[in-house]
Amino acid sequence: MITSTTKDKKKLTMAEQADRHVYYEKAVQCVESEIDFVDDTFSKLRNRKAKTLREDFCGTTNTSCEWVRRRSDNIAYCIDLDKEVLEWGKQHKILKLTTDQQRRIHAINDNVLTVKTEPTDIALAMNFSYWLLKDRKLTISYFKSIYDSLVDDGIFYVDAYGGYEAFQEITEKTKNKNFTYIWEQEKYDPISGIAKCHIHFKFKDGSKLKNAFTYEWRVWTLPEITEMLTEAGFKATVYWEQADEDGEGNGEFIAQTEGEADAGWIAYVVAEK
Repeated sequence: MITSTTKDKKKLTMAEQADRHVYYEKAVQCVESEIDFVDDTFSKLRNRKAKTLREDFCGTTNTSCEWVRRRSDNIAYCIDLDKEVLEWGKQHKILKLTTDQQRRIHAINDNVLTVKTEPTDIALAMNFSYWLLKDRKLTISYFKSIYDSLVDDGIFYVDAYGGYEAFQEITEKTKNKNFTYIWEQEKYDPISGIAKCHIHFKFKDGSKLKNAFTYEWRVWTLPEITEMLTEAGFKATVYWEQADEDGEGNGEFIAQTEGEADAGWIAYVVAEK
């Protein structure tokens, strides 16, 4: 029997039903391309295939899951301080792997600054996550700990963004299927280099998931990043994104010593031990 209470019950909006982690992965991540780059670059630089990977600030463990799917002997250690996001990753990502793949992924709830893992071929700190370490001394200390955590010919990968738009207080919108991804740079302090940024999602029914994610981090420049990595003992190389015929990034990254003064760019930094 349908009661008046049932009839009058408010229908949930798309924003109210949305899982922020699902939409983050749809809007921001492409772990297949990321692992393609990491895997191929390591093979070219070391003339062997990497087997072990450490993913710091791992979030939902999405990247590590992709790694263990790649080859039957790949092993991943994924580390995050946030219990909630690790539990989400376990329920929605790790438990969807095969039994064998699950045995080869190790989700660790710990601090990346102090955690100890088995030595790995590769370490990752992607999605600008290491920018949460706003202090130069602290960041170098973290880089040194990664250096020590790698095997003798290991490689550490980080990403970075920049261009003059990175220092502006702006909002950018990107349309996806059934939703719009909104990146808001609410505040940037040119003295400290600290920015406060948000991710929002807007849905086709007009509802909005506001402040789905908020970050307050240091916008490090590429010279700062490479200098800190060098101080930590690494040999750092910038891999600059190439452009298509319209001047837009095409997802291909090549080692370069000079870039272009684009309004907004993304690059990888490959740090060899």
